[in-house]
Amino acid sequence: MRKFLERAMDKVSRMNEESIRGLLRILVDENERLESVLDSMLDGIVVCDSLHAPILVNKSAERLLPLAQGELTGAPLWDCLRDEQLCSFFHDTLLNEETVLDREFALETKNGTRILALSVTPLVKDKRIQGTLVHAEETTDKRKREARLRRAESLASLTTLAAGVAHEIKNPLGSISIHVQLIRKATTACENPAQSRYLDVLDEEIERLNRIVVDFLFAVRPMDITPINDDLNAIVSELGDFMRYEAEQNSVQLYVECDRALPLLPIDKRYMKQALLNLIKNALGAMPNGGSLRLSTALAGDEVRLSVEDTGVGIGEDKLGKIFEPYFTTKENGTGLGLTLAYKIIKEHSGDITVKSKLGMGSTFTITLPVPQREQRMLEGPQQELAEAEHR
Repeated sequence: MRKFLERAMDKVSRMNEESIRGLLRILVDENERLESVLDSMLDGIVVCDSLHAPILVNKSAERLLPLAQGELTGAPLWDCLRDEQLCSFFHDTLLNEETVLDREFALETKNGTRILALSVTPLVKDKRIQGTLVHAEETTDKRKREARLRRAESLASLTTLAAGVAHEIKNPLGSISIHVQLIRKATTACENPAQSRYLDVLDEEIERLNRIVVDFLFAVRPMDITPINDDLNAIVSELGDFMRYEAEQNSVQLYVECDRALPLLPIDKRYMKQALLNLIKNALGAMPNGGSLRLSTALAGDEVRLSVEDTGVGIGEDKLGKIFEPYFTTKENGTGLGLTLAYKIIKEHSGDITVKSKLGMGSTFTITLPVPQREQRMLEGPQQELAEAEHR
């Protein structure tokens, strides 16, 4: 096409009006074709001129980037964005004429956190830099798939390890515990305070090791989930009452907010309690100086959301992608299995669990459970009747 245009430009002075009109039609068609190609791309493309102002933005870029509409003409790219993190990135990168490949950013939206990979490369023409090309790609689903794969691989390795742990540790632990009790009985008459204290420490450590072994076995044992239609609100309220005293002892205000519109869900009460209890205990541990803990349920379309929100120390971005993996813990004496077990339980219920957190600003764990189709129809029936009545 370029060679054709060059030949046409050489002959334009000899062309009549009809030939020039035909040439312009060809140029218009070609331009529209290029625009269609750019707008059909799933990835975002932004072309900036030598002054860093955007001169071309395709549809995907408008969707992916938080652009401030109405400010795209003449202003530098960093002044056309509503996100401070991206503004700072483009300001430094474009002014320093840097080349950046696949730099990832986490953007908070009303639909949750989106991960965006940005590449910035120079736009070269006639061996001179004439501007900048920005490529934007959403990698949210890709990162989620990678995290799920890592968790699956970790759980598989955990299964093998736990089988050995059960045989190599649990039985000797039982024997040690029995002999500690025998030592207590044999030395009751001449037992001194120091000896009693040492034996107490042994008992505590034996119990701690036993809990670790039990957690390992629970994590790898096939779950005999027997879901029945149950009231999730009742489970949340019951656990809230159960944990309220412990929360008060830790100077934590516990709030329970239940959506009364929740339908019955096919859940196994025992396991669901265990998953929620792990999340609550983690939240309390994240607030050593007190704070507030909120348990809430809500009906959102064809799913139910259960949130555990705390005002604790928060979790760094570098750790957010690993917290559901076995063995990973931020606690000094943690086993790294509490959140893994919660994740496994929720997955067994065909649900999902996600987390949003910032250091110093607390964390929110959200469990989503699907509403059965029958329950959806029962919920939609009254809503549809109400809408029809209002229409009449």
